[in-house]
Amino acid sequence: MTEPLLEIAFTGEAVSWRGPAPHVFVAIPIKCVEAVRDAAREATYGWGCVPVSASADGVEFTTSLFPRDGGYMLPLKIKVRQAADLSVGDMVSVTMRISRPERRAPEGF
Repeated sequence: MTEPLLEIAFTGEAVSWRGPAPHVFVAIPIKCVEAVRDAAREATYGWGCVPVSASADGVEFTTSLFPRDGGYMLPLKIKVRQAADLSVGDMVSVTMRISRPERRAPEGF
């Protein structure tokens, strides 16, 4: 396991965003956005999405942050919300880690 580029903990409200499909997110606090942006430079896989491992009210999961309005949103998957008994409007305790992507040797090496 590699050392994370960034690890943060915060509490935020579960909000609904009706983008291309209805989803539930927690906004990354403004005070953490610059640190996330710095870590994202090494961790992103394109389109501004940033892979993370996180926990929401103690339920562990992996996902990708979505850039939005100069910040980032952490999606809360249905299985995560069900396991943590979370609904839109609930306050959520989040721990989130951004790690360096694993580099794999090309095939044949």
